[in-house]
Amino acid sequence: MKPVRRHSREPDSDELAGLRARLDESQETLRAIRGGEVDTVVVAGKQGPQVFTLQGSEHAYRMLIESMNEGALTLTADGLILYANQCFARMVALPLERVMGSSFDRFLLAEDRATLRPFLKRAGKSGSKVQVRLQAGHGSQLPVLISLCGVTQKRLTPPTIGMVVTDMTDVRRTEELLRALTHRVVQAQESERGRVAIELHNGITQILCAILFRCQALSAGISAHDLPSKREAIQLREMIGEAAEEVERISRGLRVGVLDELGLVPVLRATSKEFADRTGVSIKLTCPRWTGRLHADFELTLYRILQEALRNVEAHARARHVIVRLKRQNGFVYLMIADDGIGFDPDHRSAGQKEKDGLGLLSMRERAAHMGGAIKIVSARRVGTKIEVRLPLPTTKRS
Repeated sequence: MKPVRRHSREPDSDELAGLRARLDESQETLRAIRGGEVDTVVVAGKQGPQVFTLQGSEHAYRMLIESMNEGALTLTADGLILYANQCFARMVALPLERVMGSSFDRFLLAEDRATLRPFLKRAGKSGSKVQVRLQAGHGSQLPVLISLCGVTQKRLTPPTIGMVVTDMTDVRRTEELLRALTHRVVQAQESERGRVAIELHNGITQILCAILFRCQALSAGISAHDLPSKREAIQLREMIGEAAEEVERISRGLRVGVLDELGLVPVLRATSKEFADRTGVSIKLTCPRWTGRLHADFELTLYRILQEALRNVEAHARARHVIVRLKRQNGFVYLMIADDGIGFDPDHRSAGQKEKDGLGLLSMRERAAHMGGAIKIVSARRVGTKIEVRLPLPTTKRS
């Protein structure tokens, strides 16, 4: 017996006419919604049909939203787009009729959907903002800032969510330019520090040493019977010696060549010891299982951050103990500096104090950010300050 082949039935003229009528009705409905002529939309959902009101008195506001340079949307709690303006449609590079009525998730990457989901759930309680990437119709990605808020509706109307989408492309580009400029400034600072260090070492230090030798000879030539003059010469010799040591210390701090010669850990140990000897503040440095070398820029970044942190401890903290911990773990380098000083409250400092103290913190943040890392600073009055640095390990180590 031969198998019988089934053919799909062609729709008759009445069915085609019905489909055309339904398409015309849908297009007319979308046009009416965009024009503010519709008061109510019925959306079929998991819990059955739901009625959303679009009040005609808001027509003027809808026209204002259409003229905005930011995307504006109204969503159901499940993320269904009830309304979108033309600006948002241009952002995702799709006709408006293909945007309205679709799920907002279609315009997000998987990880950004997970990021946005909790914000959507609590949008009705308070406004919130989150940065994500939109997927445009032609495949490109657009960085945006999404602002969410609950939309007040009548008691019987299901809750809706208002959303404003801001294109962050220019902002990101500006941030990248500023970060590149900051890095160039840091490089210029390092170059200038090296020049000053050489001048201090080869110029001022040598002059002070020559004066020291002359003063030594002068004190030795003064008769023992002239005790006041001899005592004054000896004190002068000691002061010049201290000045020479201080200049040499400053020169070592400015010069980064010591990193190339000794490596990060020995330099951090030497810096910590010098700080403890000079200030009387005890410092404990731990570097568990630290071997090998990092890229020169990473070692310099960590060294400068420790320098700046210890400078702040000396100038402001009034601390008695400092703990420094350096470690590598799971592809990251971690540097922690904690003190038991007086701490500070960032929200209650004067504008002048913020400007004075903030440059050092800003420098540390920018250095870490250029290496792809971040800094977390935790402090409060009378409980001390903790600085936590997290840098991704470079893929190429220095030879």
